[in-house]
Formats: sequence, structure tokens, C-alpha cells
Amino acid sequence: MKERFLIHRRLKIIIGTVLVLLSISCSERSRKEENPPNFLFLMTDQQRFDALSFAGNTVLETPNLDRLGKEGAWFKNAYTPCAVCVPARASILTGCSVANTGVISNSLAYVEEKTGIMPMPTYDEVLAENGYTCEYYGKWHTPTFRARIYNNPVTVAGKSRSELGPGKKTAYLEYLDPNFPPRDPIPGEFIDTYTERPYLAHPIDKRYDLASRGEDVSGRVGQSDIHGVTTIPTEYHISAFDGRKTIKALERLKDSTFSLTCSFHHPHPPYLGAKSYVDLFPPDEMPIPESIHDDMENSPYLDRKQRASSRYSDPENIQFFTSEYYAMVKEVDDWVGKILDKLDELGLTDNTLVVFTSDHGEMLGAHGMYSKMVFYEESAHIPLLIRFPGRIEPGTTVDSYVSTVNLFATILDYMDMPEKKSDGFSLRGLINGTDEVNGKYVVTEWLSSLKSSPSHMVIKDGWKLMLPDSSAKDVIKALYDLNTDPHEMNNLLGTNPDSPKHDEKVEELESCFREWLMKSRPF
Repeated sequence: MKERFLIHRRLKIIIGTVLVLLSISCSERSRKEENPPNFLFLMTDQQRFDALSFAGNTVLETPNLDRLGKEGAWFKNAYTPCAVCVPARASILTGCSVANTGVISNSLAYVEEKTGIMPMPTYDEVLAENGYTCEYYGKWHTPTFRARIYNNPVTVAGKSRSELGPGKKTAYLEYLDPNFPPRDPIPGEFIDTYTERPYLAHPIDKRYDLASRGEDVSGRVGQSDIHGVTTIPTEYHISAFDGRKTIKALERLKDSTFSLTCSFHHPHPPYLGAKSYVDLFPPDEMPIPESIHDDMENSPYLDRKQRASSRYSDPENIQFFTSEYYAMVKEVDDWVGKILDKLDELGLTDNTLVVFTSDHGEMLGAHGMYSKMVFYEESAHIPLLIRFPGRIEPGTTVDSYVSTVNLFATILDYMDMPEKKSDGFSLRGLINGTDEVNGKYVVTEWLSSLKSSPSHMVIKDGWKLMLPDSSAKDVIKALYDLNTDPHEMNNLLGTNPDSPKHDEKVEELESCFREWLMKSRPF
């Protein structure tokens, strides 16, 4: 009798537990159906991993970006899939490798759909098909036909410009004309080739350098050669323009289920900060890269350094460069704060996934170099912060190696979308600490042709292997132990007489690359 009573009691407990679980499941399903999550994507162009106080920068303070890390997850080891704008952005949007999107260079930003380039949908296209209102503000710089699903005006301007905007000019330039019309430069000023407005040049500026030597300064220079302080007032700066549009979009979309992107142009060249921000970073107080005088005799990038201007090996010049660069990041941070505050004000914070990242980094004088397009940390290592209250534990640090190619799967996962085929995986398991398979290593690639094996970088356990051009017979392979050589000054391969001692480590990293290659080819 007692035994039957115990069995009956256990059955009641089991049935009760099942009913509670079913109730929770139904409640959760009802919540998802009635109030699906929103998505806010914040992105910069050319922001390196350590241009963030949350990552340990003691000169540049970014309290608003730090807020995302404190209230969500910070990825300590996030890397770009390719250290150049258009290929990286195509991979972020689609979750596919560079070889699979076919977007191997910036020149492909304006290809037509009939070419077969980037045939797969973006995460916003998937979300739009599932009832999301999608809007995008700021820099696009991806094959333009993929922007057609956005609800805001998305006519793409001429090939020399990359932001979305109506008419022959970008939306920003059309806005700037009546608010701060073009004018001729006064002595000491030059014209910024991007906005066609005057700026006060710093010594690292190419035309400043030419003028100081009495040479002709009338020729047009590239954006990366432009350094200084813009004359455009802060309230009319491009970051303010993009930030305000995003805030207005939030106010308009507050009662919708939305995916909203604010893609800031900064800190991409031309390197022109607003005066109020540049003044925060006195050049003589700016840090100088440890590797600025690297002779790179045993580096795969020796030829590139030899072709680079000596202006970027000059410590004082790099201090001016850093001042400009930090000023642009600081301005973006302020606008990120205003956007996050608007989320709070509208009561949207708790139900909005926020992702912040950049497409690639900036050398900023490291190894006497500038720009990106190399596998050094300053170029390939980027910031990544993800916040989602109630789904992501505040103050989470993810040490695993990840790529922004993983964002496609991650976004769809948190948006409760069905899984879509991609080359990446959802980062949710790494954030929650339940994924013990992924995140052991990461690959960054560079393709000069879809027919050849890609140049690549593999990093695992702090060891980085570079093969910058796999088609060249005399290319120098590079192996760096970032655990003891964080500035990548000591190549353990190449002309190093002890190179054979590292054969086992090289094979380990190359096997990771082969594994990655098998998973990501063909799509």
C-alpha cells in the first residue's frame, strides 16, 4: 500500500513538473510571437581592436561602447574575415567566406546582380522576409543590389562614393551643402577630397609635407594622405549626420519590429577630426607604437613597408595621426551613447539585440605602416561587443577566437529565426559557455583570385601563422608567438636559423586552415 502511495506521489510530481515546463514554454513562445526582438547594428569603419577603453586603452576613453561590454559580452579575440572594406562587409552581411561571396576587392561594390557575385541573402533580407522593417544609415560599401530591401531611400550614389543616399551626391553631401557650403581654402588650409571642404593640415599630411619642401601641392591626393582638422562644425560632421538619422529612425520604428543599422564612416580616412575632439588628444601626449622602427627584414611585408611613405615611421607624425584617429573614435562613441540613451527612453532596450563591431583595423604607425590589408594585429583584430538584456549575462568576456563572419548566424539565432546555411556559427554558445567545439582558432583570408588558394592568417592559442601570398614562390612565411611577442617583431620562420624547431606548430596551424578550407569551400 505504501509502495503504491509513493508511486502515485512521484507521478503527481512528474506531471506537475511537466505542466510547469509546458506553461513556461507556452509563455516564452507567446512572448516571442507577441513581441519579437529588435536588432540594432552599430558599426565603424577601420577601428582597430584596442581603440576602446574597455580593451585597455588608457588614453582613449569610450564610455558608451564600454557600456555595451559591461552590460553584455566583449569578444577579446575577434577578427575580420578579410582586412579590407567591401569583402569584410559582404562576409558580415551574409555569413559567408570571401571566396563564397565572390567579393574579393573594393572594386566589386558596384557589380550588378547578374554577375553572380554575392548571390546569397543578407541577414536583413532574411529578417525582412519574416516581417521585420529594415533600415540602414551610413556607409554601405557592399554590392549595391543587396541594399534594395531597406525601407529608407537607398539609391546608391556614383562609384566614388559609398554611402546610401538619393541623387547624384550622397545624402550627407546634399545635407552639408546648405548647412556648410564649400569655400576656398585660406593660407595653411587644403581641400579635403572627400567632402570638398577646407581643413587645417597636420605635419603628417602629404600636401603639408610637400609644401614644407617647396614642392607642388596642386595635385589630388588619396584619402589616406589627408590628415588634420576639418573646418566643418561638429554639429554638421558626418558622424552627427548618421547618428541623428538613426535616432529619428528609432523614434519612427518604436512600435515596429525592426532591424536598424548605423554604419559610421569614421575612423576611416580622410583622417580629419572635428576640432573640439582633436583638442582632447594633444599630439605630444599620444602613444608611439612599440614596432614603429621595426626593420621588418624577416617580414612578409618588407616590400610594402619599403613602398610606404617615411612619414609613417616618424614618431611625431604618428602622434598627430593618433590624435586625429582617437578624435574620430571619440566622436562616434558620443553618438553611440545618444543612440543607446534613445533606446532607453523609448523602452526598447530590454528587447533589442545590440551588436557593435568594425570591418577591419588600422595600422596607425605600427611597423611604420598605415591603413589595413595586412595580417598584423592592428589591421586584422577588431572590436566586437554584443548586448541583449535577459539573454546575455552582463560583463561576459569571451576569450574564444571568432570572426565577424559568425554574426549572420548569431543575429538570426537571437532573433529566433530558422537556421540558414552559412560559413559561420552562432556565437550564442560561446557567450553562454556551452559551446566547447567552436572558437579554438580563427582564419582571416585575402584573395587575389578566386582560382588560387587564398593568402591567409591562422591564429590559435596566441600563435599566429601568416602566409600573405600563397601564389608567390619566394614569399616569407611568418610565425609569431603573441604570448611573448605581442607586437609581432620576431618572425620565428623565414631567415630565422631556428625555424625548423617550429615545424610542428606550423603544421598544427596549417591543419586548422585546411579544416577551415574544407568547411567553407565550396558553398
